[in-house]
Amino acid sequence: MKLLRPLENLRRVYCAGPLFNAAERREMTDIAKALGDGGFETFVPHSDGLEFSQVLPYLQQQGCDHGAAGRLLHEAIFALDVYHVLVGCGSLVFNMNGRIPDEGGVAEMSMAWMLGKPIVIYKEDVRSKIAGRDNPLVVGQTSFLTISDMSQLAPALSAKIGALEAPMDWQTPCPPHLTEVLLAGETFWRRIQTLGAERPADQLGDWMLELFASRLDVSASPALS
Repeated sequence: MKLLRPLENLRRVYCAGPLFNAAERREMTDIAKALGDGGFETFVPHSDGLEFSQVLPYLQQQGCDHGAAGRLLHEAIFALDVYHVLVGCGSLVFNMNGRIPDEGGVAEMSMAWMLGKPIVIYKEDVRSKIAGRDNPLVVGQTSFLTISDMSQLAPALSAKIGALEAPMDWQTPCPPHLTEVLLAGETFWRRIQTLGAERPADQLGDWMLELFASRLDVSASPALS
């Protein structure tokens, strides 16, 4: 993967934002539905990607201590999500609700912004941290515009796509460290797709061990050596 094509898959949207409780996950599901109703495909990390509770017990059964299993899951989630932000999806919607923007969502949005991908921020929460204003390093990535009506997310994103000036086949070099992560994420995702909806924890865990254990400090985790 020597070249990135950032503007492929523009109608497939990465849904970024907080997913730490049932209410946040419901809101993300609602965002994805609003985008789907507007003709977009979506990638929603908590339903399309991975969750700790699904695989962690299996990794521990295979001899990973709690710390090593957690690190392995982090490696897999990082590679999978970075792949979808940069390659699998051409656009991104960030749910900025909450007093402080979700750190992971900010990182994902910034990756997309650096590649010129269309981005929309959803925020109907009136709370903000800086004298009644949102962090300029966050909202500056959408020219200080946010959407407060969920039904307007799809039209706003369509407008962003329509306003793109770069050619759809624009390419940019992919640095070696990023290539490594993207290839691992792509391989993992292609395997996940073969499982269907069930996604057995043992199969996911075995693939994680195969693809990501070499990135750990095995000297500090004898169970993985």
